[in-house]
Amino acid sequence: MKNNPAHQSHGEHAHRPAPDPLTRAVLQVAHAAGAFIEYWGFKAIHGRIWTLLALHKEPLPQSEIADLLGVSRSLVSTAIAELTEYGLVRAVDEHRNAPYEAVIDIWPTIADVLRSREWMLLEGARVALEAAIEEAEIAATAPVPGEPLRWDVDRLRMLLSLTEMAQGFLKMVIALRMPRAPDNLGGWLGRAQSLVARLRGGVGAVVAR
Repeated sequence: MKNNPAHQSHGEHAHRPAPDPLTRAVLQVAHAAGAFIEYWGFKAIHGRIWTLLALHKEPLPQSEIADLLGVSRSLVSTAIAELTEYGLVRAVDEHRNAPYEAVIDIWPTIADVLRSREWMLLEGARVALEAAIEEAEIAATAPVPGEPLRWDVDRLRMLLSLTEMAQGFLKMVIALRMPRAPDNLGGWLGRAQSLVARLRGGVGAVVAR
């Protein structure tokens, strides 16, 4: 009697050795990265795959990525195609089943997202605040008899200052390119921490007014 390929495949999958402790720990990192970027509106599988490729010493084929993550190869194939389009992973050669590696310099992609999403959200808030301040100033100079001004103009101005400060900080973050060499990461983190400290100081000054 011939072996049933489906049963054989299922048996191989069932008897696959459990990952070693370090691999299990890395998979937890990959799942945490996926959950983090999913919170920001992306697909969790993108974060998981990129993290695996970034942390693995050698490029990985799609089949091994699927096995490590315990997902279908079709899901990995779709996600890899999207990550390639984003410029976050790349095949090591042009062969059909070539393994993939992570593009470590992910800052251009992050900067594009920040420009197209976070910046526009802040800009919408800034325009709305400016319009509200203008209306409040008109109401203050020409009040309606018997109707007291219900809205605090100074607090509107404070929120506008905070929004403009956030835009300035975001602009600096977008311009802060990550180093290509890991040895330079310490200096980059130092500059990033300095920006955060400046933002905190600026926020404190605005709130204290």
